[in-house]
Amino acid sequence: MSALEGTLAAARAWAEDDPDQRTREELEALIVAAEAGYEDAVGELEDAFRGMLQFGTAGLRGRLGAGPHRMNRAVVIRAAAGLARYLTDSLKAAGIEGPARVAIGYDARHGSHAFALDTAAVMTAAGHHAMVLPSALPTPVLAYATRALEADAGVMVTASHNPPQDNGYKVYLGGRVVSDEGQGAQIVPPHDAEIAARIAAVENVASVPRADDGWEDLDMTVLARYVSEVAGLVGMPPADGSRGDVRIVLTPLHGVGGSTVEATLATAGFTDTHTVAQQAAPDPEFPTVDFPNPEEPGAIDLSLALAEEVGADVVIANDPDADRCAVATEIDGRWQMLHGDVVGALLGERVASRGGHPDGAVLANSIVSSQMLGRIAEAHGLTHAYTLTGFKWIGREPGLVFGYEEALGYCVAPDLVRDKDGVSAAALVAEYVAELKAAGRTLADAIDDLARDYGVHLTRQVSARFTDIAEIPALMERLLASPPDALAGSPVTSTDDMNAGFRGLPPTNGLHLATESGARVIIRPSGTEPKIKAYLEVVEPASASVQDSRERAEDAMDALEADVRSLLGV
Repeated sequence: MSALEGTLAAARAWAEDDPDQRTREELEALIVAAEAGYEDAVGELEDAFRGMLQFGTAGLRGRLGAGPHRMNRAVVIRAAAGLARYLTDSLKAAGIEGPARVAIGYDARHGSHAFALDTAAVMTAAGHHAMVLPSALPTPVLAYATRALEADAGVMVTASHNPPQDNGYKVYLGGRVVSDEGQGAQIVPPHDAEIAARIAAVENVASVPRADDGWEDLDMTVLARYVSEVAGLVGMPPADGSRGDVRIVLTPLHGVGGSTVEATLATAGFTDTHTVAQQAAPDPEFPTVDFPNPEEPGAIDLSLALAEEVGADVVIANDPDADRCAVATEIDGRWQMLHGDVVGALLGERVASRGGHPDGAVLANSIVSSQMLGRIAEAHGLTHAYTLTGFKWIGREPGLVFGYEEALGYCVAPDLVRDKDGVSAAALVAEYVAELKAAGRTLADAIDDLARDYGVHLTRQVSARFTDIAEIPALMERLLASPPDALAGSPVTSTDDMNAGFRGLPPTNGLHLATESGARVIIRPSGTEPKIKAYLEVVEPASASVQDSRERAEDAMDALEADVRSLLGV
């Protein structure tokens, strides 16, 4: 049997087992076209059947469509069955009788609601208590519900800021399954591998029992609790009504965060909000943006234009599932989106300076994020910790009171949500802007304060994209075997192979370089794209003129970036 014949046989068997008429018909049409010799159909079929979509520490994420290497109902039912089996086994091993409690949420992407209901049907048939959120809601609401409802697991159907053709399946563990600091956080090893093994053991969809009803459809109470508790992070609105004087432009980028962010800010006293009309309603096609990620060029252009029009004090943009938060402010007469490291430092300083923290309180950020948070922690007598990239690691840091990663993710209230939360971050940013405005100051002034106190920390990212993914490990091997002796004219004083562990972290594929000048570079393969990413930072000591320090930092960064681009061949 040829490779194509084997793929066709697998495709026919999958189509027979597919519970979704739409994807079944899509696959049957693809089979006919491939049998007729159409090369595009053959290529599409081979890609869709090049293995099962892998379940890892990000759960599942992939392109919507038919076949095992796509996001579809057949793949989701298998995943739900594997998770259900894992929960049964985990509780049994702990000597716990009775069903697991599973909170299930979903966003407004294509297929999300159906995938959520399939999960509820599988969990119910497996004897577990499934609790489905009442509508398409932000990921942080599901993460909150996992803890607030004492669920043993949480499932969020979302692809976050991925393109419209994608969807995903994110898993949290808590309740009686995980009882340490990771309770309510995303899964990490070995949980991911144990769930994946049980998914792989599912022979076919037909063998998975599914209930027609019996799960709990939650009402809006859990959302109301979330909004109230997040608004409570910034306290009652001042009697002088000053929060109502802050003009805020919002955009959910066609995602599900709009009404939740608006309600939270209004509860906290921020009533002068202006949401970008073209992006206000959930739309799985994301029609006004090329890519629904606030970091992407052009994504928040409509927000900046509206800010100019209404004379806003700040722009707050969330990604489609509202777990990320972008902030823009006016600097030197021009609206600019702030880098995630800048917002992370602003919020870190805000949290640290409030005081009243318990012994062992920790500020944490991912290893590829700025070093400034460490200086902030030291200045306030707090502990600082680096973690591996991803909130699955940040969220379970012992003693955490604030954590962030440079990719616009912030955890400002780990007791509520052990994950990045763009809604609570928005509330703290709004509160900060209100206090600054009342004092005749702006976020730009607060950024200057950080530079004076801790020096200018300038960060930048360089990426190399590959069409042949085999080139990625080869380049990493070359860099690890022969790292540079100098960068931007400064000797390299530290070269660390992160595969051997780094700063007490578990081994990860990466190279850390530090120079005599204080610059730092971390080079690592992307976990989600065919890229190698380099995270650059230069540090310029504070001087009498913040602007002069920034200009020197920019010059140093330009030189550093040129050298790193040469290393990566871009």
